Amino acid sequence: MLSFKIMCSLLVITLVILAFLSYNLSVLMWSTRELNSQLAEYGESFRNLASLISSLSYDDYGGTLRVKGAATGFFRVEKINGVWWFIDPEGNGFISKGVNHVSFDADYSPSLGYSPYNKAVLKKYGGVEAWAKATVERLRSYGFNTIGAWSSRELYGLKIPYTVILDIAASAGSEWLSGSVIDYFSESFEKVAEEVAEKMCTPRRDDPYLLGYFTDNELRWGPDWRSSKHLFDDYLALEKDAPGKRMLVQYLMEKYGSISELNAKWGTGFSSFEDILSIYGPPAGASLDSDRLGFLQLVSKRYFKVCHDAIRRHDPNHLILGCRFAFRPPDEVLKGCVGHVDVVSVNNYGWEPPLEDLRAINRLTGLPVMITEFSFKARDSGLPNTRGAGTPLATQADRAERFENYVGKILSEPYVVGYHWFQYSDQPAQGRFDGENSNFGLVNIEDEPWVILVTRVTTVNLKAELIHAESTVEKGSQ
Repeated sequence: MLSFKIMCSLLVITLVILAFLSYNLSVLMWSTRELNSQLAEYGESFRNLASLISSLSYDDYGGTLRVKGAATGFFRVEKINGVWWFIDPEGNGFISKGVNHVSFDADYSPSLGYSPYNKAVLKKYGGVEAWAKATVERLRSYGFNTIGAWSSRELYGLKIPYTVILDIAASAGSEWLSGSVIDYFSESFEKVAEEVAEKMCTPRRDDPYLLGYFTDNELRWGPDWRSSKHLFDDYLALEKDAPGKRMLVQYLMEKYGSISELNAKWGTGFSSFEDILSIYGPPAGASLDSDRLGFLQLVSKRYFKVCHDAIRRHDPNHLILGCRFAFRPPDEVLKGCVGHVDVVSVNNYGWEPPLEDLRAINRLTGLPVMITEFSFKARDSGLPNTRGAGTPLATQADRAERFENYVGKILSEPYVVGYHWFQYSDQPAQGRFDGENSNFGLVNIEDEPWVILVTRVTTVNLKAELIHAESTVEKGSQ
């Protein structure tokens, strides 16, 4: 029997042959669709070899048979020989290789009045059940083992691990587009968290295929592309009876002890801490950096604790995968999540992974890390690529090259336990709800795979556990 490494080497050789063919076809000025068609014909031996490797190397959940932990019947995380892994229900090491927004409905285009991908797959498959079955088979053939956030629920029962995004803060009034922040200290936030957890976690508490929950996506934790305001300033702007504003004043009382100490620091003339309840913006010229950061840690701890406690009341079995930070947040936010999440999740659209930031997150929290959004788009797709994260590359071959480089680097970090590509299908050329119109997909709007990309993706995915098992422990990592 061929060894796993030899089979992977054969897979790489097959990839080189396919790359050579794609180059020769490209210089003959084939259209992208014609190129995909030719590659699909040459790729049959590649798919057969990939299928053989999968059947010999993975269990039914997609866990590697080469890394062993204790089986508990649910997913969990464990550090083995200095390297972090998910451990699947059968007790095997698992790297979450996922895809976001695997959706039958896909992206609705307001200008069209419908979703062009949905229109195409409805015609192709006749309904969501047939689409779901074919899509899971396709994802497995590409070496993926996880259904990511914002995906069709019809995929959940098809014996492939999946994640659920709860949108707890979003359900309570927080908004992704504007970055608006709610009062996490309010009873209404606790009530919403409880309602969401009861509705979404209780029915899934015994499902072994559920990897875990994301609490939200890209919440604002301070100045970013949506607002220049600090959360301290947002809470200062609340009404005087708001629980969050009263918590801010209590924090200042405990920090300074006396109003004279605060006045000396801020350059103000308050007669009591109660006076701060009647202001709605930071005093001009006040030095607030340390106050803002200290209060931010309280806000973070409150958010993560409320979410954690609500989830655990309704589901004690599954992992809490964090809130999908848009980038490395301030350290105070990370400190606030410790003890309330099992994994720190981060989105990133750079051409290179933010390794220094990821290492710092791991060192500070002692927790494993997942990249929960990354992607690359290309101009040869024919899509505008004018809206949506990242700078367009030239070709699909460039996308494939960037994928291999990016994933190879993060898998070489011992604390990384997964990566989720954004997204399954391309966005409409006419734009989705927020105008995004980019070539983020593994498949195009007609449900046809970008063959050059998915061929390389398959090779990388099937090597993922080998790369990760050999990752080195960075000095200071946890």
